[in-house]
Amino acid sequence: MRQKSRKVRWVVIGALCAFVMTIGAVYAQEMVQSSYSPVDIKEPFAKTMARMKAAKPEVMKRQMDLLKERYDLSNRPAKGVTMSGGKAVQEGVRAKLPKGMTWEKLANMAPEEIRKEDLWPIGFLPLPHPNHREGGQVFPKFHIDEIKKQEGRDLTRFDLDYDLPDHFLPEFPAPIYLTTRPDLGDVSQGKVVTIMNYYELFNGILNPKQIEGVRLLVTPFPQQQFNQTEDRRSELPSRGVTCFDCHLNGHTNASTHLVGDIRPQEFRHGLDTPSLRGVNIQRLFGSQRALKSVEDFTEFEQRAAYFDGDPVIATKKGVNVLERASQVHFMAEFQELLDFPPAPKLNIYGKLDQKKATESEMRGEELFFGKTKCSVCHPAPYYTDNLMHNLKTERFFKPRMVNGRMAAVDGPIKTFPLRGIKDSPPYLHDRRLLTLDDTVEFFNLVQELKLTDQEKRDLVNFMRAL
Repeated sequence: MRQKSRKVRWVVIGALCAFVMTIGAVYAQEMVQSSYSPVDIKEPFAKTMARMKAAKPEVMKRQMDLLKERYDLSNRPAKGVTMSGGKAVQEGVRAKLPKGMTWEKLANMAPEEIRKEDLWPIGFLPLPHPNHREGGQVFPKFHIDEIKKQEGRDLTRFDLDYDLPDHFLPEFPAPIYLTTRPDLGDVSQGKVVTIMNYYELFNGILNPKQIEGVRLLVTPFPQQQFNQTEDRRSELPSRGVTCFDCHLNGHTNASTHLVGDIRPQEFRHGLDTPSLRGVNIQRLFGSQRALKSVEDFTEFEQRAAYFDGDPVIATKKGVNVLERASQVHFMAEFQELLDFPPAPKLNIYGKLDQKKATESEMRGEELFFGKTKCSVCHPAPYYTDNLMHNLKTERFFKPRMVNGRMAAVDGPIKTFPLRGIKDSPPYLHDRRLLTLDDTVEFFNLVQELKLTDQEKRDLVNFMRAL
């Protein structure tokens, strides 16, 4: 009897082990990270949309709670300082400090001490996408409304909205300045350039090749979230997006996305759409700067970047294969004409004209090219060295998950031009710095500069003059 009981016990234990192993194998399969997006979608579109619409309020609440925890989001324009088209520039450091801490005390601490005591401002951690687990292109509402008005094309996502307040974003619509016709000033006539008006705006100013380039830049093509398939994120089948839906008027409207060249999802960087102004002096493109010309970038964008770097998905959704010798060339030629905004206080060397600059701006320039070593990466006249640099911010904080984004390391990031920088908020590659004041405070800590309050103000004033 005892032997039979023992035998039953071993059978039960064996069965339990087999069950646990089976469950473990299934769980492991589900947890396998793949570089590829699913191609054959099994869930009906109506069910996907209903599920994501139901989840949207909680998704947006989570992101907006994070922004309020990280930043002072109030509308505080700087007195007498505007972007080149007239929109007010926001002032002040908006990243919040840990309780009981000051910027001066923090700057006097070693990186190891800041990390150990967990004092790195959360506003200086990588900023997640509005829904980092899902990702994809997200447009500010003012842009969605204008495109719908002009073209009837709807860039609304049913699963999430844009997150940052409008007063922290570039002006809308952005002026367009041309290297070939600086005498004309803003050639946009205060309009958002679209397929509906590009011809009337540029006929007689550009040559036929360049006009065709503009047409292609404002023509909608399928993209990961905006297309005809059942895994889109627009309610109706979509014609797609245009290059200028993000690079509005050859500048930027601060649309966000995730970089296409990092896996898994939680390590992908959030993306701040860079301005195309001054593309003619830039030599590195793409989120990992693997592309060496604007032609490479233009071609790659619509073959892979539009689809999260997944050419399998691109084939499914309708990849737009551009012809290099004509279409790519035409698009690139127009982009090469996009100029920086006027900077009346700069001389022909890109430095301040002493007769026009304020004392604070002059002190800021001296700091920029001296004590702060900003010019090592941002030399005049365009204030970029066209290189990559690793700030190693991980010295200051322990890795952590923030709304689906693993805040760990940034790695090397591109030196963006600082000419016209006041026109291009928010800052850094993932929008984490809302103002130029935030940017100065961030680099004061990262470079361990120990700047005074006056020196910080002078640096901000200098950059506003660029």
